Amino acid sequence: MTNDICIDVRGLVKKFANFTANDNLTFSVRTGEIFGFLGANGAGKTTAMRQLCGLLTPTSGYAAVAGFDVYTEAERIKKNIGYMSQKFSLYNDLTVQENIDLFGRIYGLSRREIQQRSKHLLNRLGLFHARARRISDIPLGWKQKLAFSSALLHSPGIVFLDEPTSGVDPVTRRQFWEMIYETAEQGTTIFLTTHYMDEAEYCSRLSIMVDGGIREMGTPQEITARHRAGSIEEVFVKLAGRSQ
Repeated sequence: MTNDICIDVRGLVKKFANFTANDNLTFSVRTGEIFGFLGANGAGKTTAMRQLCGLLTPTSGYAAVAGFDVYTEAERIKKNIGYMSQKFSLYNDLTVQENIDLFGRIYGLSRREIQQRSKHLLNRLGLFHARARRISDIPLGWKQKLAFSSALLHSPGIVFLDEPTSGVDPVTRRQFWEMIYETAEQGTTIFLTTHYMDEAEYCSRLSIMVDGGIREMGTPQEITARHRAGSIEEVFVKLAGRSQ
């Protein structure tokens, strides 16, 4: 894996009994990219992401994340990435501050590091006044931003976002993407799935999965040009429709 490639996948296959969830996936992601991983429900996106996060062992093929092998170094991968699930990775019965403290401990930060980074995080999000409130009592947009920021608490080189803006209003979506751009500009690689085709246009590069395999890959401009389409949504409908 070359220095500028932080995710390297070659011929990755994942089977569950006779069902092939991921079929010969091959792609790479460069450091600092915003890489969109698109596909309809059931296309295999989440299965692939779980393997890259060290949570699921592939059936065959090769994959390395942050320089670590997914077969033999899964625990090292987990320590060097951030992850935000579509259902949030926050605990509703804990306060904002307690959630941050918990993430800090999970990531192995010292008490002093947690205290310093927590204060910076809360001030940046404008949530310092709400630090004693339970997660269940704060608005959805705040939860999204806090979950993303908590995934970055330990300064990982790569962060995986699984449908991070699902269910939020347009204003919050825009603010969230401003955070994504800011994070990428600082050198962190963003690997994300989304069902919003307009968000796909914001990515540096993206892939489109259909029936467990990658059917298209490139910059949004390259992909739309190849298909003589006016948008990524038009290409997506075209490719996904073929599998119906």
